[in-house]
Amino acid sequence: MHSFSRPLALLAAVAIVPLAGCGTLGLNRTAADTRYVARDVNTLYNAAFQRLQRRQYQQAALIFDEVERQHPYSIWARRAQLMSAFSYYAADDHTKSIESARRFLSIHPGNRDAPYALYLIALNYYEQISDVSRDQGITRQALDALGEVVRRYPGTPYADDARLKIDLVRDHLAGKEMEVGRFYQRRAEWLASTVRFRNVIEQYQTTSHTPEALMRLTESYLALGIPGEARRSAAVLSANYPNTEWYERAYNLIQRHAPNTTPDTPLGSAPTPPPAAATPEPQPEQQPATPQG
Repeated sequence: MHSFSRPLALLAAVAIVPLAGCGTLGLNRTAADTRYVARDVNTLYNAAFQRLQRRQYQQAALIFDEVERQHPYSIWARRAQLMSAFSYYAADDHTKSIESARRFLSIHPGNRDAPYALYLIALNYYEQISDVSRDQGITRQALDALGEVVRRYPGTPYADDARLKIDLVRDHLAGKEMEVGRFYQRRAEWLASTVRFRNVIEQYQTTSHTPEALMRLTESYLALGIPGEARRSAAVLSANYPNTEWYERAYNLIQRHAPNTTPDTPLGSAPTPPPAAATPEPQPEQQPATPQG
């Protein structure tokens, strides 16, 4: 999920500029050389800034760290902390980036750049989101961190970007629930699959996975021998997603396996037929097959 365009644009808000003066570290020296050589703040900061411009992010981060270490009481130490956090982020060293940003917030909680530091923490978690086949612990951390940006700084551009990412993260988490639910279906563990699909419907109902979750829930309830609940799931699909392939599949399942309203199923919960244009009349020799899980 790595994309620097948006973070770099937002970074402009913290007004990054090199210090006045021309003193720099020789660019043929390594960043590690700065650790044990005392330099004035002007020289160190400008050297780090030049490395950043050249996209030598890891080296830039190390030199920004030196600004803070050698000149902790300089007004530029605070800016160097933030720049170190960004440089580590750009170098894909998310752990150190988060540490630097958290240190900045702990020392300067009321600083005008605090929203950016918090956003950078969230961004580091967001960039580590893995595919749905893997553990989603980091994904949940990203969701929490992005939510904190929105709650604490709702009127900032960082909050605007965080809201967009929250929608993507929620969709990702819903996708994980769907993957696990389908896995249980393939193993005919229907009770476990219903739990996963209900999680999608109850916790991530605004995501793109909800229609499929309702159809899969219909399948699972029918397999469990609970046609009334299956009809209710299909009815929700009918009311909210009538023009989707998922509703068409659920409707066909109900017509084959639970066509009559049972005593414990209110008439109002019975699914209505899909629109005629979306469901052409099947020929006798081409009856639709039962959807496979």
